[in-house]
Amino acid sequence: MSHVFVRRPGRAYPRAVRAEGVWIWDADGRRYLDGCASACVVSIGHGVREIEEAALAQRRQVSFVHGATFLTDACERFAGRVAALSQAPDLDRVYFVSSGSEAVETAVKLARQYWLEKGRPERHKVVSRWGSYHGNTLGALAFGGHVGRRRPYDPLVPATPHVEPCYCYRCPYGLEPDGCALPCAEALDRAVRYEGADTVAAFLAEPVVGATLGAVAPHPGYWRRIREICDAHDILLIADEVLTGAGRTGRGLALDRWGVAPDLVALAKGLASGYAAVGAVLVHRRVHDTVRDGSGAFVHGFTYNQHPVSMAVGDRVLAYLEEHGLVARAEQMGETLLAGLRSALADLPVVGDVRGVGLLAGVEFVADRNTREPLDPDLGFAWQVAEAAFHRGLLTYPGTGCADGTRGDHLLLCPPLVISREAVSSLVDRVRDAVSAACAGSGVA
Repeated sequence: MSHVFVRRPGRAYPRAVRAEGVWIWDADGRRYLDGCASACVVSIGHGVREIEEAALAQRRQVSFVHGATFLTDACERFAGRVAALSQAPDLDRVYFVSSGSEAVETAVKLARQYWLEKGRPERHKVVSRWGSYHGNTLGALAFGGHVGRRRPYDPLVPATPHVEPCYCYRCPYGLEPDGCALPCAEALDRAVRYEGADTVAAFLAEPVVGATLGAVAPHPGYWRRIREICDAHDILLIADEVLTGAGRTGRGLALDRWGVAPDLVALAKGLASGYAAVGAVLVHRRVHDTVRDGSGAFVHGFTYNQHPVSMAVGDRVLAYLEEHGLVARAEQMGETLLAGLRSALADLPVVGDVRGVGLLAGVEFVADRNTREPLDPDLGFAWQVAEAAFHRGLLTYPGTGCADGTRGDHLLLCPPLVISREAVSSLVDRVRDAVSAACAGSGVA
């Protein structure tokens, strides 16, 4: 009997025993292509020896000191590399945590304290978007906009204001991208005015929506307009780049693609490529200095902030990312992946949209391509595809609720940035076979 409380009790989980590059082996010797970078985490690939050596060297030097008492050389180096992910020179202070949910809640608390330091205690609201995902702690769920994830915990989740997502395939205003006046961005302006601009502290959103909508990139003008609205109302812009940061989209930060600098950035996942549990908040100098010159202390912290071994691991991961040109590679291989998926899935009526940015791709499934009607949620079609892919030796990241919070199926594909063209071709073939098998098994045309 296992004493492990797994996420899906009753399901048989294979036991992973080895991993290298883009491959994972189980105890039975079966090999799996990691087509989702193990929840979009493993950026530099599995089994990189240099990372293990960096961790061991740090353990031999200092395994743990509390961040409220000491700094370490590893922490200083890593902070410099994290700051260098952004093209904005004033995004240059880094607060370390251990996960994406922690990073999001830390950013929100820092935004709140910023306004307290400014003598504006009435500014406390955080506006976010429906169709978003910001983590699984109660605070992060409150800001998230995935109805299915929130519903079981609704009595515990504080009410926060939300606006429509920028989701061109399912535009909530029924518009097409060409000639669009960006009503989804103007929704933020309306929400801030409705709430009262003097009560709003920040706007929180993912530059490219990952887990809940399936790699939905914004309209090209969306983020510039959002930045204008935040500036007009003097509210902070928090970018949730937990999934998109550290090179995943072909940029250090995804928002750099649209020439927009946020005030706070939540990071995790690929930041340490899964070799350690690391998250961070990248902070604009103005926010940092306001706290420093005000009360002088951020009223917040976790036991494992700045964990020395995690810092050494993260530092070496970002160095590896740079040394091997993996950010540029994500852009190039992402184009190959998208082109392959669009070609391979073009004749399958159940495939409504194939989209993505860099090595972050999404496939949305529909009952009818013309009307974009979602599949019956009782089919669990995305999970059927993921299970079929698993049996074909491919790991994927299925999602549901992209259409309206409860309906809508998609598959997220985000392999390690080291993936080869040959492995991309294998991934595409296995996705097509898995979709076809799910269609046959569920009776979907």
